Amino acid sequence: MPLYRDDAIVLRTQKLGEADRIVTFLTREHGKVRAVGRGVRRTSSRFGARLEPFMAVDVQLHTGRNLDTVTQVETVGPYAGAICADYGLYTAGAAEHEPAVQQYWLLAGGVRALAERAHSPGLVLDSYLLRALAVAGWAPSFTDCARCAEPGPHRNFSVAQGGAVCGRCRPPGSTSPAPETFELLAALLVGDWEVADGSEARHRREASGLVAAYSQYYLERTLRSLRMIEREA
Repeated sequence: MPLYRDDAIVLRTQKLGEADRIVTFLTREHGKVRAVGRGVRRTSSRFGARLEPFMAVDVQLHTGRNLDTVTQVETVGPYAGAICADYGLYTAGAAEHEPAVQQYWLLAGGVRALAERAHSPGLVLDSYLLRALAVAGWAPSFTDCARCAEPGPHRNFSVAQGGAVCGRCRPPGSTSPAPETFELLAALLVGDWEVADGSEARHRREASGLVAAYSQYYLERTLRSLRMIEREA
């Protein structure tokens, strides 16, 4: 069975047997990969500490029938300690074998920003979710009408329509976020951190609610971990 090597971010781990661990990676070239780390829970393990959530690693894997096997790991970015030591950072950070290069670099940048405390964890998370959805083909519009493309800004927001909507396209159930919330969302989507960092807490809370609703609608699943995120008062 072949060996392959890739850059990866450790997404999650779970115990397997007495000493092993199943590790889920997002790799640069192979997408999402699940692999077994043999003996990594033993104190004598050579690379057990490198296989913790949020670690950026250079990993070598042995292809298996159901699960691959980790054969070698080198640390690229030791972000786990900095993130796991801070609950707010940890909760913000908390298709297999298909290339996901853009998603990999996006996640790597988000994890690095959390570890370096470059911005508020909530802002980093919301920016990551919006940009990940955009990469996947579900880019929201926060200025022009998402339905008819009429130039904005507009005052209404519809998750189902894809973002901002004009008065004519506004469906029942649309919300009316503050103009500053629209500005914040647009900044998070493009990575305008000067605008995002200067936003007020009330607009951050409103934006986070819209990001959560938008993400869950287009992913077609409930993001249960969002309930654990520490938000600013």
